[in-house]
Amino acid sequence: MQRKIIHIDCDCYYAALEMRDFPHLRGRPIAVGGQSSRSVLSTCNYEARAFGLHSAMPARRAQALCPEVIIQPHRFDVYRAASEQMMAIFSRYADLVEPLSLDEAYLDVSESRWFGGSATLLAEHIRAEILAEVGITVSAGVAPNKFLAKVSSDWNKPNGIFVVPPHRVDDFVSQLPVKKIWGVGKKFNERLNQMGIKTCGDLQQWPMPKLVQFFGKSGAWLYQRARGIDERVVGRTGTRKSQSIEHTFATDLAGEDQCLNQLPLLYAGLMKRIQEKTSPPLKSVFVKVRFSDFSTTTMERPWAMEAQSYQRLLRAACAKKPQAVRLLGLGVRFNEAGSEAQLSLWGSDAAPRNDSAADQPQCWV
Repeated sequence: MQRKIIHIDCDCYYAALEMRDFPHLRGRPIAVGGQSSRSVLSTCNYEARAFGLHSAMPARRAQALCPEVIIQPHRFDVYRAASEQMMAIFSRYADLVEPLSLDEAYLDVSESRWFGGSATLLAEHIRAEILAEVGITVSAGVAPNKFLAKVSSDWNKPNGIFVVPPHRVDDFVSQLPVKKIWGVGKKFNERLNQMGIKTCGDLQQWPMPKLVQFFGKSGAWLYQRARGIDERVVGRTGTRKSQSIEHTFATDLAGEDQCLNQLPLLYAGLMKRIQEKTSPPLKSVFVKVRFSDFSTTTMERPWAMEAQSYQRLLRAACAKKPQAVRLLGLGVRFNEAGSEAQLSLWGSDAAPRNDSAADQPQCWV
């Protein structure tokens, strides 16, 4: 059976919920982020993006580019509640749902009988339900696999849908810029471009042994993605690798003592995040310190997740550079499934599957 995958991605999620709850913000450039001029933006709406604003941009830079931008504080309880509403909607129509974050997910609807088996009509229906029940718009991509579905969901943003049916995969992929392949970042894209590889069509001219020779294990998935091949299944296939919390201070912390004074609040925040989720065994704890010159150091050790561990790491990090500190972060890393070495976190050192769906005709319209 030909797989049918839908990728749903919210349009400027945090900002969309702010506009939903505060109608006076609609039509105005807004962003969501910390309230200090030293913070960075989590996201911004399309009116703000017209001024060049984007996620991870320093708030001070955003205000310089767009003096009228309104920066809303985070309301994570609201964002989580809206996400739960959307996940409930997805579960009505798909047996297999894979959330990627609060605002996006894959749905495998290969065996769905909704709308005569049309994945496209189902995607449109889900988009309409989210608008009606959650009050925000989402974009969707429909394709035979996860890679193409995710690329497609970005094609007609905002509030759009794009479909890549099986018979159009070859034509669609051949024209696709290689930077659209997940895992091809800015530097990797520049390297490929320097080799004359700008589109997946260019990449298709390279045999797999040559790609592996140049790019190691990345060569194999480049070969596959360039041909629109992606056999990954929809569903949770791994565990969380880390959890962290960090804060940028409005005024630089003068030294080690001031940094240590900030630890209890950060530590309490990290504990709350850990306790809200089921966590795999602990591998290590770490402290991240960003100094006033924007240089960053991270200290990590296989210690228990105790306040004393973070105090020791922070002292070691501060000793590396006698400079004021603008950001502090605490975190943990978890062991991957099957790993032998395990530490204690706290101690010392959906709908039933329809089996008759296979009898239904394949429909992409």
